[in-house]
Amino acid sequence: MSATPAPRRPALALSLCVVLFALLTWQVVVEGPLRRADERAARALAGSRLPDGAAEFLADLGNATVAVPVLVAVAVYTAWRARRGGAFRWWLPAVAALVAMAAVPVLVAPLKAVIDRPGPPGMAGDGGFYPSGHAATAAVAYGVAALLLLPLLRGAYGRRELVIGCCLLNVAVGFGLVRRGYHWPLDVVASWCLAAVLLLAMVLLVGRTAPVSRSTGRSSSRTPSC
Repeated sequence: MSATPAPRRPALALSLCVVLFALLTWQVVVEGPLRRADERAARALAGSRLPDGAAEFLADLGNATVAVPVLVAVAVYTAWRARRGGAFRWWLPAVAALVAMAAVPVLVAPLKAVIDRPGPPGMAGDGGFYPSGHAATAAVAYGVAALLLLPLLRGAYGRRELVIGCCLLNVAVGFGLVRRGYHWPLDVVASWCLAAVLLLAMVLLVGRTAPVSRSTGRSSSRTPSC
């Protein structure tokens, strides 16, 4: 009997990310209690003992000049591996990854203009700090790179370590942005929500276009999928 894969969990997670982003945005716009707590947390993190140079280095990992080349290199490598292995639609995961990366400024720039949140004290400009473009760039670039590499790792331990490393890297970028006073914490968290939406959309896209076996209902083992 044939079975049709239903990516319910990614779709549910995508919906939750959208709802969480809407909630955070509402609190920022109406200057609710969450925004006030956010600004208190920013002052506390800004007073941490991490040296400015180390915090600046972490924040710089969210620059497009750093994160995007990493993603492009991983996309090219994994596409080459998939093509060499004769995978079905070997180009699709890499193309989906680059489209997800290109969608970051398309989403972030209008939101910055509409919400127009002022930055932390000392930052130039009147507004446009929510959500964080650097945090979104890092989350999508490194997150998509991890998704592309996951099918190449056979052991569960290696996959788990890759996911943990990706998460820790993005937390470090977000901490650096707040520690240096470039963004409020909610700017970073909202960007993670947007990045999660893009990553989950990529998972759904690649998963739905993978060939399915009639006997098992599973994707072909030769098809790289997220």
